[in-house]
Amino acid sequence: MDSFFFNITDKRYKITKLYEKEDEHITRVDISNGIVFFDISLQHNSKKRFPIKNLDRMVLISVVNDGSFSIYDKINNKEFLSKQDDINIYCSSRQDFELTIKESKKSKMFILFIADFFLKRYLSSNINEPIDFLYNKIQEEISLETISSLPIDASSLYSINKIININQHHNMNSIRAEHSVIEFMIHRFSLLDIRDASVNEEELHIAKVAKHYILKNFSNPLTIQILAHQCATNESKLKKVFKQVYKTTIYGYIQQLKLEKANLLLKDQFLNIGQIAKEVGYKHQGHFSKLFFQKYGIYPKDLLK
Repeated sequence: MDSFFFNITDKRYKITKLYEKEDEHITRVDISNGIVFFDISLQHNSKKRFPIKNLDRMVLISVVNDGSFSIYDKINNKEFLSKQDDINIYCSSRQDFELTIKESKKSKMFILFIADFFLKRYLSSNINEPIDFLYNKIQEEISLETISSLPIDASSLYSINKIININQHHNMNSIRAEHSVIEFMIHRFSLLDIRDASVNEEELHIAKVAKHYILKNFSNPLTIQILAHQCATNESKLKKVFKQVYKTTIYGYIQQLKLEKANLLLKDQFLNIGQIAKEVGYKHQGHFSKLFFQKYGIYPKDLLK
């Protein structure tokens, strides 16, 4: 079985056209040994299949703007569907599968493949770090597993656009693309919900109940006192347990939810910055823009351009 990742010979940044017709294309780009992406843009396409055979363990991140595709796990005879407006993260340690782009009026998608030996560069020896979690997951004997499925957000689309259009530069494409991929990975992996194995059942229950109420009311959040009452505990224990389980304070988690919701609203471009700030619970547009920049490294107004 051939290695999926070692496709580079004389070039560190290699573009391979798997399909090309007028404004349509399926392009494979090898950024470096360990990072590959497919850029897919089709119109009124029939079903297209691509076998993926590989010796290496990998993480896949799929972003589907239009249409849908599936990954068929030949080992377990199971199909994994990625549909429009979804970002999915998959893990695989035995990559004998088939990728199928479904028939559609329009198909636009981005699929990033990351080898375990690339992730290994950034291990922290902390099993609760996303990189360590994903690396350890693909060291297990799993053929294919869905790790996360979330809606597309504006920041991810911005990062992907940078990755796809790196070849507009005249030099250092490989390192430019790798840098942009790492930025994208940091954003997506930071959204993974990884829990500490040392947390007991009672603590996990309290944290989950608190999270449930926060998700329902984050634009106009409950006070800590009311939230603790809903969780049948005291304020001090609630704050301690929540931070232990979710690795952030309750206030920090609420801010995270607000900014993630804003990121989703920016993708649709139906509202202006002031309306989005108000929608997610910020009274002042300037304060909202500052917090958004601190989290995503770009101002909301630039994502609307």
